[in-house]
Amino acid sequence: MQTPTDSPLYLAAELRLPTNWLDYTILAIYFVVVLGIGFAARRSVKTSLDFFLSGRSLPAWITGLAFISANLAATEILGMAANSAQYGAYTVHWYWIGAIPAMVFLGLVMLPFYYGSKVRSVPEFLLLRFDRAAHLLSSVLFAIAAILIAGVNLYALAIVVEALLGWPQWVAIVVAGAFVLAYITLGGLSSAIYNEVLQFFVILAALIPITVLGLKKVGGWGGLTDKLTATHGHNFTTAWGGTGIGSANPLGANWLTIVLGLGFVLSFGYWTTNFAEVQRALSAKNLSASRRTPLIAAYPKIFIVFLVMIPGLVAAALVPKIGTSASGLQYNDAIPYLMQELLPNGVLGIAVTGLLAAFMAGMAANVSSFNTVFTNDIWAKYVVRGREDSYYVRFGRLITAVGVLASIGTAFLASSFSNIMSYLQTLFSFFNVPMFVVFIVGMFWKRASAKSGFWGLLAGTVTAMVNYFVLYKKGIISIPSDQGANFVSAIAGFVAGAVVMVAVSFFTKPKPAQELQGLVYGTRSPGMSEAPAPGDEAWYRKPALLGWGAVVLAAACYIPFSF
Repeated sequence: MQTPTDSPLYLAAELRLPTNWLDYTILAIYFVVVLGIGFAARRSVKTSLDFFLSGRSLPAWITGLAFISANLAATEILGMAANSAQYGAYTVHWYWIGAIPAMVFLGLVMLPFYYGSKVRSVPEFLLLRFDRAAHLLSSVLFAIAAILIAGVNLYALAIVVEALLGWPQWVAIVVAGAFVLAYITLGGLSSAIYNEVLQFFVILAALIPITVLGLKKVGGWGGLTDKLTATHGHNFTTAWGGTGIGSANPLGANWLTIVLGLGFVLSFGYWTTNFAEVQRALSAKNLSASRRTPLIAAYPKIFIVFLVMIPGLVAAALVPKIGTSASGLQYNDAIPYLMQELLPNGVLGIAVTGLLAAFMAGMAANVSSFNTVFTNDIWAKYVVRGREDSYYVRFGRLITAVGVLASIGTAFLASSFSNIMSYLQTLFSFFNVPMFVVFIVGMFWKRASAKSGFWGLLAGTVTAMVNYFVLYKKGIISIPSDQGANFVSAIAGFVAGAVVMVAVSFFTKPKPAQELQGLVYGTRSPGMSEAPAPGDEAWYRKPALLGWGAVVLAAACYIPFSF
């Protein structure tokens, strides 16, 4: 599977936007509101549960919008628009196969175990299902991954701001980091979540004008497809064209690779174990609201693809040689180019604010999940145990500052990679996929022993890294692209983790059955059997209907792009 872009994520130097005082005023108002939400949320933070999980008090529609906003970082916006400019309508696979089924699985199958067991984090679930070794290893790996991914968002923000507004990279990194630090430190997860709801609408306000004006510029959808068919061929505007086994296509993937590689291994590995998203569901007010969180998020996720894909297609139509030296534009320039060409002042300010909001949402999601895991799963369980609750709230604020500073450092680490979208996928194959296989085996196989969790996680992570850094990077095996290597690494990590877990389980004792209640499929805990809250009996509040509705709708969306 190819990366969303084969080019480095930097923007053409001439893409300076004609911003004026109106645009900067809109940007300033946004930052004031962000900090205001942080100060307002501070009043509700009295306990560590309030700081790290919003007291488990938020309604499903709030957590659902925060769930999708936490994922809708500007790395995705720029990267998926670049993907569309380079590969066309193949981008829909990252949404309708690479997200929706896994989000539904999370809501219908996994969240009853997460929420019902009353854990505060994903690693804490592994402590209950396996042992302290699996818990500590997963906590450390997740903390590292969260900081690395937060750094990617900071770096991407810096290069965009430098190109669009002329700010030096280090200034953009420090300013954005300071604002994220301020509102998370003040109000904890509640501040992050309410800001993510605001950021969701700001991001939409940025993308919708670009999409509408872009389509108008090329003569509507018909004009767009005619231009792209003439310059790029028919398959460029279809989802499945040229994906038969043995067929060649620019994406470098056949339908089997797309379905199994993207649709199962990486997709389920990311959406079901990535605490940056799961944390939003755990902050919901009850089990029903928690289960509905990813299902509510699935519906906008189905349609957001059009807001990132169409601008990329428009850019490919307006600049047929985009991505080559002949045009002077990289694929990553698609959305900034359209902002420069199409948006008047005022609307331009909203678009710039939307990009900044998207970057901050992605960074805040990872920093807030980092402070929860580090405080609850590392510090409170292995370093300083048994202190009063207020101590851990203070420490959570302190480690948030440390996390932001570390993210600034990893932002410069990300700058050493020529393609940060590929870098992100590499991180997911290292950290999310091995954790996913441990969850799946442990959740569906009672015989999986306590020791198998640690060794499965270690084997999966090491195997994925060895495949990427040794076998692929040193040319021992031939893989066409970095993204292809990421998929092979993910599959290798998944298989290695599962095999090692099964082998270790046969040589070690399983946990007693009474300790597995609510942790293995087919068993229940008191938290999972709670009665529906008043009004939750309504059809639109039933998780099963929401989930299957999202799957059917996503499948139906493929029809116009299949021929």
